[in-house]
Amino acid sequence: MTRVAAVQLAPVVGDLDGNVDRAAAAVERSVAEGAQIVVLPELATSGYVFETPEEARSLALRPDDEVFGRFAAAAGDATVVAGFAELGEDRVSNSAALLDASGVRAVYRKVHLWDQEKRFFAPGDARPPVVETPFGRVGVMICFDLEFPEWTRIAALAGADLLAVPTNWPLVPVSHGERPPEVQIAIATARMNRMAIVCADRVGVERGVDWTGGTSVVDADGALVARVGTGPGTAWADIDLLASRDKRQAELVDLIGDRRPDLYGPLVD
Repeated sequence: MTRVAAVQLAPVVGDLDGNVDRAAAAVERSVAEGAQIVVLPELATSGYVFETPEEARSLALRPDDEVFGRFAAAAGDATVVAGFAELGEDRVSNSAALLDASGVRAVYRKVHLWDQEKRFFAPGDARPPVVETPFGRVGVMICFDLEFPEWTRIAALAGADLLAVPTNWPLVPVSHGERPPEVQIAIATARMNRMAIVCADRVGVERGVDWTGGTSVVDADGALVARVGTGPGTAWADIDLLASRDKRQAELVDLIGDRRPDLYGPLVD
């Protein structure tokens, strides 16, 4: 079993130093309590509700920034996935870094930008990475990406045992007794791919935007095995990542083997 920690934080837009301090402390604390995989929210270092593209750029980091050295030092023997605004040569990206004590091993740039993000970020143009770690194969995508079944299936076909998803989910009305829609999507996605999913959301009110606080861990069967309440905190779960490699749901049911890609051409095209 792999001990997973999905950390729910309350980043403050513009407070780069404070956000980094809180995120690094959360990683260190999670690892000290036994976490082997730690997932932080989307844009955990910068905050989310930017006013101008210039503000977003001023809070963006390069993957070789010393901030990631701090995260690597806090990681110990764990694997960490953290969302950040990434500064490129000619673009700013909504990105997530997968790192360990050796440093940054992969960077994913969000492909499916949500609403106002299109004002501040350039969309990514590469498939989600799937990285071999001591605990299993970890795939990475960000928030709204999870709502595109073609995209999550790509990660499953690439062999991801666990999909780490930094998120910032704006609060929306939910019928009494229902889960937030994004959590339901994570559950359905895990079940249809037989792939564990860890979503690390944020909380707080930022420039008038309320956040869901929907941090969740879903196992390969689609069971919601851990959540956090309405404030900062951590969702803990022990996950059998190797279960994600067995795509059978019944004796004659195989979620990968039973596909009919010969009929999917119009969809894929």
